[in-house]
Amino acid sequence: MNRLGLYLDLIRWSRPAGWLLLLWPTLSALWLAAGGFPGWHLLLVFTLGTVLMRSAGCCVNDVADREFDRHVRRTAQRPVTSGRLPVREALAVGAVLALLAFALVLTTNTLTIALSFAALAVAVAYPFAKRVLSMPQAVLGVAFSFGIPMAFAALRGEIPALAWALLAANMAWVLAYDTEYAMVDREDDLRIGIQTSAITLGRWDVAAIMGFYALYLGLWSWATWQLLPPGTWLWPLVLGLLVAAGQALWHYGLIRGREREGCFRAFRLNHWMGCALFAGLALATSLS
Repeated sequence: MNRLGLYLDLIRWSRPAGWLLLLWPTLSALWLAAGGFPGWHLLLVFTLGTVLMRSAGCCVNDVADREFDRHVRRTAQRPVTSGRLPVREALAVGAVLALLAFALVLTTNTLTIALSFAALAVAVAYPFAKRVLSMPQAVLGVAFSFGIPMAFAALRGEIPALAWALLAANMAWVLAYDTEYAMVDREDDLRIGIQTSAITLGRWDVAAIMGFYALYLGLWSWATWQLLPPGTWLWPLVLGLLVAAGQALWHYGLIRGREREGCFRAFRLNHWMGCALFAGLALATSLS
């Protein structure tokens, strides 16, 4: 039971906000690709696959960052960093989770399977991006958005241009909330030499986050409306957009003082923004 507790801590089981940030845009892409409910098979494949791959990513991230995490207050007690879980064991857990996710992908089509390899490569590359890039959150944005083209591939066997517009919009969202996350650790990251968007943006961090939110909401809504079948009721989409925009404004109030608690709270609650947009989309397609 002690070992199981370490594994659950390793994959952030008690903190579901991480995989919810991945899940909402992926579900939205499934609904858009299908023009409504995508069917139970693909819903289960992408939901379970999202949870499994995010958990596997946590394993790789903690192993890659273990030397840095020792010097950060928020991460010093993670299982690998604190020495409670050996590196090889953590990697073995991650490998098992990734293989389970791949088994799910094998029930789809050839294009989706091919995309899964690219998604895995980006996910593995992200922990090392902060060593060479001043904005490693951009790599995370690609990793956290790859479920979008995979959803279209699984349902349509192709990826329309607007799916890539959705991916670009979602990348802007990732840049917004992960910069909030980076603001929590800015002092520690400066001391140990880690590069993050919060450090690169400097005093423009809050303004940039609000710009990323605006780009996300604008581009996502435009692409969504273009992809919906003719005759779809738009008022649920507008309602979802207004709720999401209201949350973005609330987050401004949380982060403008750049206090650790406010920034971390804004990050943890970001998944509700994606939830609002998905709820509007799901309601619009169900009413049409």
